[in-house]
Amino acid sequence: MAKRVAWISIWSNIILTVGKIVIGIIASSDALFADGIHSAADVFAAVIVLLVLKVSNKPADLEHPYGHGKAEVIVSGVIGILLLLVSLYIVYEGVAGFFHPIETPSMIAFWIALFSYVAKECLFRYSMNVGKRVNSKAIEAVAYDHQADIVASLAAAIGILLSYIGDKLGITFLLYGDKVASIFVAYLIFKIAREMLTEAFHILIERNVQPEMMEQFEAVILSFEEVRRIDRIRAREHGHYIIMDIRISIDQDKTIKEGHDLSREIKNSLKEKFDHIEEVLIHLNPYFPE
Repeated sequence: MAKRVAWISIWSNIILTVGKIVIGIIASSDALFADGIHSAADVFAAVIVLLVLKVSNKPADLEHPYGHGKAEVIVSGVIGILLLLVSLYIVYEGVAGFFHPIETPSMIAFWIALFSYVAKECLFRYSMNVGKRVNSKAIEAVAYDHQADIVASLAAAIGILLSYIGDKLGITFLLYGDKVASIFVAYLIFKIAREMLTEAFHILIERNVQPEMMEQFEAVILSFEEVRRIDRIRAREHGHYIIMDIRISIDQDKTIKEGHDLSREIKNSLKEKFDHIEEVLIHLNPYFPE
């Protein structure tokens, strides 16, 4: 399923990249050309994702006892850096356009941008649904790429249309609509890149999962009567799965076997209720009534 998403993203972005860059140049549209550059970045991102899926889905081994899930996080960060560089390039080109004679883009650029908007909306919804279903950070990163293109293509279409109207009606400031749209596209790409890099950074430094999810984990653990207290609970994302460390207190007179059986039951219960939990390490402390 994940590979199918990556391949669909690759071929659709190749078609859109060629179409938007070529038409952007022919139709004199900086906004459409910038949108095409971003689609080219999407192609590169999808290829990386396709390659890294083979690594991230490998089972744990002696050298990587916690699995290979963080490979997806690293890829997500690489895509974020790529989008950041793309946004800076587009800003440079957009600003430089204000210091050159204005060329009004033709309406073919508008229709290509509009087609790209519709195509990207469909691709975003499909990719995000699959990413959430299989809990894949890499696939979600591809979906966010599509999301950036959705607004970017719409902004490009509006900018091109405003430039065209400005030329026909003789309204000078509207002629710069295409240039302004290209800079706005760069801002949208930068925003997505910042979010992706922030998320990747937090996962790589092993930040706890969201408090709401932690509360759900705690509720499952405390549902066992033998658990007197949760002394510590930690849960970190490791790509498309979660690894947990738990310290709980049980009555000090429990046998080793009773503690072992309880730990196994808690672990199985957590993994049954949350299918993205891969590993649960439970440490038992003796509980002494005060």
